[in-house]
Amino acid sequence: MMPSRLGRRALVTRPRAEAMVLAEVLATRGIEAIIEPLLDIHYRDEPAPDLAGVQAVLCTSANGVRALARLSGERNVALFAVGEASAARAREAGFLRVESAGGNVEDLARLTRQVLRPEAGRLLHVAGSDVAGDLAGMVGEAGFAVDRVVLYEARPVAGFSAPTVAALRSGLIDFALFFSPRTAAVFSRLAEQAGIGAALCAVTAVSISAAADRALGEFGFGSRLVTDRPDQAGLLAVLDSVLAERRHR
Repeated sequence: MMPSRLGRRALVTRPRAEAMVLAEVLATRGIEAIIEPLLDIHYRDEPAPDLAGVQAVLCTSANGVRALARLSGERNVALFAVGEASAARAREAGFLRVESAGGNVEDLARLTRQVLRPEAGRLLHVAGSDVAGDLAGMVGEAGFAVDRVVLYEARPVAGFSAPTVAALRSGLIDFALFFSPRTAAVFSRLAEQAGIGAALCAVTAVSISAAADRALGEFGFGSRLVTDRPDQAGLLAVLDSVLAERRHR
């Protein structure tokens, strides 16, 4: 394992596709990414969803965008994404009308209610088998008809890889990054299973939300930080702040 320019390493727990993108961003900050996906994404081979009468598709993750793009060649339907990463993935996939809520499920519901009209047609929520938040309820109370279609599953892994366990036990990892309560809960369970709780005192946990931080349980990380914004930009801002502080010690 080669050292990074700043001697910093971050455990990236996102699914592999998102983790690879984040690793490139971390590298520009001199942080080596230790990629350890805690959820495996399994796309379902469903028939393409029926988009007749759909005024907009709502995607609460980049994996939802990928799942839709692999099943349907339709690219002109309006696509409302929960955040910038999902919106960028939709544009890369060729969707022509993309809106980003720039935040979380509540922000997506708010944007939907502000921009769309219930009488203009139904909404299609592309989701995984495990859903965070009640998006359908939040827009349904404004009079929208919402159909939810499950196009992928995010399955927890059975355990940490041996190199990750060794790196944590040896104090080689400076940061652990958590992008969802579910991922944080999986980490907590696997850390207890691997018996590495004591080693986490050398790690700074950075979570995308207070809910994700709570899901880490009572583990004694060196410090536990929560972003001001529930997205990758917010998490990177926290990392930048920590790095700047450490450079000036």
